[in-house]
Amino acid sequence: MTPPTFLYGTAWKEDRTAALVELALRSGFRGIDTANQRRHYFEAGAGEGLAVAYAAGVVTRADVFLQTKFTYQPGQDHRLPYDPQASLTQQVAQSMASSLEHLGTTYVDSYVLHGPASGHGWTEADAEVWAAMVKEREAGRAAVLGVSNVSLRHLQQMPEAPAFVQNRCYARLGWDRHVRAFCRERGVIYQGFSLLTANSEVMQHPLLEAVAQRSGVTPAQVVFAFARAVGMLPLTGTSSPEHMQQDLASAAFALDPELVEAIEGLVG
Repeated sequence: MTPPTFLYGTAWKEDRTAALVELALRSGFRGIDTANQRRHYFEAGAGEGLAVAYAAGVVTRADVFLQTKFTYQPGQDHRLPYDPQASLTQQVAQSMASSLEHLGTTYVDSYVLHGPASGHGWTEADAEVWAAMVKEREAGRAAVLGVSNVSLRHLQQMPEAPAFVQNRCYARLGWDRHVRAFCRERGVIYQGFSLLTANSEVMQHPLLEAVAQRSGVTPAQVVFAFARAVGMLPLTGTSSPEHMQQDLASAAFALDPELVEAIEGLVG
């Protein structure tokens, strides 16, 4: 399916996950991002929220862009979704089977490698995991594949361009401009997360505050409008019903090109 204009992120929601996923869908979100990593996500809770929304007629499965992730053991706690003694290939298959059970579905729209094994480059472990993820795609259990928390070097060394890249986006590092440029050149969709929490200095910048005040929007809405203007698919993890509505409403707010350029150059 076509990616939505906004993703709702479910990290760090714990026992609130089901209720917040249901609320996000009722509010108008049509993209849900989760991971089979119990350390930071409650994937089964996301599945519960989806099931309630389906039963209530809020959405159907076909309406929802559903994204989850495979996470290496060092990124997990003791609640592993696979046998740690199994091969990486088997771990991917086990993690996917667990995800589909958690989410009550036969497929996910996007299956993401939740960070390469090394920060220095694409490794043999990554090659094995990616090949296993390709098998999941070929079997119809994942529509497309992505990768998160990656550098430009990782992307240049990958055997194929992913459909999605999901990175934490820091203004002070140029809004991840080099990775975004790679994505733009190859038709890869860039998902930006922590756009607000990672950029507190920008949120308080006089330029951003002036634009928000003049336009009758919030600084957060300005950041999300900026993200879309430079080709990002933004992700929000807000727990506030008011902020959910404001975040979605930012899709109707556009920035002039000179303001986009000014915000891109604020830091970094």
